[in-house]
Parts: sequence; structure tokens; C-alpha cells
Amino acid sequence: MERLDRRTTLKLMGMGAALLAAGPRAFAQQAPTADQLVRGKNPRLLVLSQRPVVLETPYDLLVTQPERTSKEILFIRNNVDLPGYNTVEGASLEGWKIEVGGLLDKPFTLEARELLALPQTEVAMVLQCSGNGRSLYNPRPSGNPWVRGGMGNVTFRGVRLKTLLESKGVKLGEKALFITAHASRQGGAPEFVRSVPIHALENALLALSMNGEPLAAVHGGPVRLVFPGYFGVNNVKWVERIEFADAENTTPEQMPRYRVPVIPNTHLPFLPQEPGSRYPYSFTNSRPNWLVNVNSFIFAPLEGQTVEGPYVRVEGVAFNDGIVPIVSVEVSTNGGRTWSRANLATQERTFSWVGWRTTLLLRSGQHEVMVRAWDAAGRSQPLDGNLAWNERGYEWNGVMRVKFNVA
Repeated sequence: MERLDRRTTLKLMGMGAALLAAGPRAFAQQAPTADQLVRGKNPRLLVLSQRPVVLETPYDLLVTQPERTSKEILFIRNNVDLPGYNTVEGASLEGWKIEVGGLLDKPFTLEARELLALPQTEVAMVLQCSGNGRSLYNPRPSGNPWVRGGMGNVTFRGVRLKTLLESKGVKLGEKALFITAHASRQGGAPEFVRSVPIHALENALLALSMNGEPLAAVHGGPVRLVFPGYFGVNNVKWVERIEFADAENTTPEQMPRYRVPVIPNTHLPFLPQEPGSRYPYSFTNSRPNWLVNVNSFIFAPLEGQTVEGPYVRVEGVAFNDGIVPIVSVEVSTNGGRTWSRANLATQERTFSWVGWRTTLLLRSGQHEVMVRAWDAAGRSQPLDGNLAWNERGYEWNGVMRVKFNVA
């Protein structure tokens, strides 16, 4: 090896010292931003993983669009990367095929562009990662450290899966109890498969657009199988095969991932897991992250803000799985001892989130407001979300608390 001269040696030593002095910041500055990972995304999105891409919407950015979350700020939780699909531009339908089979009397394959000729349906719905809120569990479980920005409210448009089956004149077999969707494996992508119960067929949609635009490639375009009311993981992106089956699939995304403990051989009630402990997941002692649970969020004021008093408007959103409507949102300013009802924008059944607001009379100083929602089935949120601790940190829906100052 060629020996270094004294000048070169001193130069390298100086560079090393500079890097040590800069510490982690020097390396952090080299990390790509969200817009560098996904073309068209807001650079403020938090990069939780570079590959597959996982981006969280900063909460203060999420609340700037309380009605509908745009594709530029919508979170991303991808389990696979398809080459060339990290963009918010729509993916082409040309050449995309979808197989539909399993327990059908006549399995078939269709060109995705055929869907354009069928009746289109639109649905507004909450899209939420089942790990949203994971960082609020104590001790913090494994997985991407979501806080509250792994959710959004979007409008999908496409063809109902029932409509497609009817157009093909096919019938389901009596033993068809689950719908299993397979994502594309083009470019050598790893397998990604999810199963949902057959009753999800009622609202299942082969989505072609989102928020009035062609479905963004990074969000599953050109075709995504959407199940309103279900956690995001079940809404399989880049769908290329749909099967009707008599049982859940057995791939890792169905078992042991994306599940929570239950009393053996039942799906309910929830069986709390001792925080910090491990759990022997099986099909009989756990259930998948399927239906979204009841949740509510405060969009204003935000944590740490100073607002004018004494009359302070507090507002936010609430949602559930859409099976029954949200019927009440309550706020508390005394740690949960008493609650008062907020005004709801609607009490109709919906898969979208529902706005709520109230005005509080608050003296000058620091205050903490809590919020919880109730639905028509009597379901609500626990005061202590940690009661549902599980080692992968799914399905957090503890009561939200926000501290702010009144001037």
C-alpha cells in the first residue's frame, strides 16, 4: 500500500475530527427527505423507513386539511417496494391484469382497464395504519414509531367487487368465508397477502382513483382493493390476484403480524397482554387487525399552543368502523371526572371521520382537555390506552389529552 505523506495524513485527521465534532447531525443531514424518497410528497413528512417507504404525517400538518387528506401529505406504510412506484403520480392501467378465483364457479382474469366500463362508486373513508399511536404504549413496542400521523381521510372511487362479480356472472361457493388479496410481485417484490371476512364483500371496492385523481402509484395505483372500515393493512395495494377461500391465509402478514391477543377460540373480548411480555400468537388465541376501533382526535388547540380566552373553541374528528354511527363526542377539562358533550357534524353511519366542536369557558393559564367518542353500539375509548398493550403496538385508541395555554 502506498504510504501517506504528512500533509495528507493531517488533512484526513482534520476531516475525522470535524465529523466527530458534528456528531449525529452530520449523518442525519445525509438522510433523504420524504420528497426525495417519494416524488411529489411534502418534504415535512417524517421518514420512519426508507425501504420499504414508511412516512408519517406530522400532526400539525395533518390538521391543516381537516376535511380530506391530500395525496401530498397522506401517510405511507408500504410493506413492499415496486420499482418505479415511489411517486404520487397515477400508475397506468394498461397491461395490468387481475385474477379472480378460489371458491368461485367460474374463475376469471380481467384487464384492469375493463373496470372503467363498469358502474363507478365513491366512498369517503378513514385510512389508518393499525400501528398508529404505537409510540403512546409503555413500554414502547417494536415496529415503526408512529405517533398520531399514520392516518388520513380520503375519498376512493372505483368498481365494487360485487359489481364486478355480477358483471362476469359468477357465483361464490358456499364455503367462501374469506377474501384473500395478493399484491403484485413485479420487480421481484416480496409476497404480500391479506385475508378479510367474506362480509367485507358488501363494501369492497376496486379503487382506481383517490380524491378525484388517478390513484397514486405509491398508494397502490393503478388498482387497490379497498375495504371501508378496515385498518389500512387490509386494503391491498397493487392488487393482482383475489381469491375466495374457506380460511385465512397463512403468510406472515396474517400470522403472526397484524394481530392482537384474544381469549382463545374467540375474537372478543380483548385479552390484555402484560406490558413488556411476549405472546405465543396463534390463529386460536389472537385476531387480525381488521375493523377500525372507535377513536377521536383533537385538531385544535394543539399541544403547547397559546390561545385567546376566556372562550376557547376546541374541535377535532372522530370515527369508527362504520358499522354504526358515532353518536357522541365528549370532552373533559378535569382529568375525566366529568364530561360534556360536543357538537357533532353528523350522526349518520359513515366510514369517514366526523367533525366535532365545542366552546369552553377557560380562565387564563394552562389547561388539559381530554376527548372520547361513543358509537351507537356502545363502544368507546379507554381512559388508559395502555390497557390494550400488545408487543407490536397495534390498535391504540386511548383517550387523547392535549395541554395548552389560555392567554
